[in-house]
Amino acid sequence: MEPVELADRLGRWSAGRGPLYVLLATRLRELIEDGELAAGTRLPPDRGLAKTLAVGRNTVVAAYDLLGAQERVVRRQGSGTRVAGEPAIARPATTGAPAFLQLLEPEADVIALACAAPNQPPYEVVEAYLRMGRRLGALSADIGYHPMGIMELRTAIADRYARRGIPTEPGQILVTGGGQQALSLLARAFLRPGDRVLVESPTYPGALEAFREAAAIPEGRPLGLGKVTDAALAYVVATCHNPTGTVLSDLARRRLVESAAAAQVPLIDDEVLSDLMFPGITAPEPLAAYGNSVISIGSLSKVAWGGLRLGWVRAPASTVARLSRLRAVHDLGGNIPAQLAAVELLPELDTLCERITLERKQSHDVLRSELATRLPSWEVPPAPGGQTLWIRLPYGDGTSFAQRALRHRVAILPGNGLDAQNASTDMIRISFVATPAELREAATRLATAWNSYDPPPAPLTPAPQLSV
Repeated sequence: MEPVELADRLGRWSAGRGPLYVLLATRLRELIEDGELAAGTRLPPDRGLAKTLAVGRNTVVAAYDLLGAQERVVRRQGSGTRVAGEPAIARPATTGAPAFLQLLEPEADVIALACAAPNQPPYEVVEAYLRMGRRLGALSADIGYHPMGIMELRTAIADRYARRGIPTEPGQILVTGGGQQALSLLARAFLRPGDRVLVESPTYPGALEAFREAAAIPEGRPLGLGKVTDAALAYVVATCHNPTGTVLSDLARRRLVESAAAAQVPLIDDEVLSDLMFPGITAPEPLAAYGNSVISIGSLSKVAWGGLRLGWVRAPASTVARLSRLRAVHDLGGNIPAQLAAVELLPELDTLCERITLERKQSHDVLRSELATRLPSWEVPPAPGGQTLWIRLPYGDGTSFAQRALRHRVAILPGNGLDAQNASTDMIRISFVATPAELREAATRLATAWNSYDPPPAPLTPAPQLSV
């Protein structure tokens, strides 16, 4: 592509706050994600684009480097800078983004273990919707727009926190269309282009996408983050960590909250998986129990069903008011029938969690046993809860093996897509949210894939991923 053509597509890319290279990278990323710059497109050389845009060459180099770190472009000596991914004529199944493909182009004969989510609503959800009809029919003088969520549900969520020993008022609750929307709202509220966000390495890839969408720069830290230092935001999955399943200790929780407060860095505790601790394991106090400034995210997607699209933010009332104003700009209010169904479901949530966590533990044990039998060279540590196994391969890289596994009709997630530093290249994430029969078949297919696996000379870089 010629520099002038790209400059025309960029438009007024420098209108905004933040360093020029971040603004340029943000606009280029938008063009890539909107499909205006197709996979495989060669971008102009640094000097040529810099001259056309009337900026220093270092600005273009830094923008390309940032996009490279975000896996949006690939830079190679001698062949220039190209948009990441295969050209459009290539088969989608070889792009290295199995979770993305399974969400947008599901295939019936692929065992989908890249997406960790229930594949059908439990009967409690169905019954909640049946009972919800009476509540819906009783509504009057209500136009149905509630950017903060209906008061009945906000009160029920606040009461649930109070029963956990965390006094909460309805004004501290914002109902969202799932945990991902909650993350996106928080990113828009707290981040500006070029801001640093402290995240764990590895972490939930949906969070990385939300922060990068705001043109922020995630900085990987060890699990639990350690001591929080200067940043615009900090994000942690303290309970049933995604993807490792680990649980942060009480002492580490207290130190984390205290260091975030001392550094005046807003701290997000993603509790979406916190109800999935396995039976017999006591969950520690939520981070919100150690400080009033902690921002908690919750959801019914993992315990109940993703199609319910019901999540929430618990935060100081001033933060909730700020988020609700942002929400109203993009979405005047959430689905009222879903919220009324959630009001019906919440009193039964503990009972539902008991049954679901027992099923998850059984599935976890089945998959680990099958992998130990068929793939004894794999390092598969147990998890105390959650929905995924975090597995180290004895050789090769997760991206190329995920592609091989997909050719054997199993979708798994390569590890470096879950790592802000693009590390974890020898790791894979496998969901155990499936029936025992499906997990046994998946283990058989993975063993066949592994026996024929011939890793490339250098680790592959995955295409951008959408994951749950």
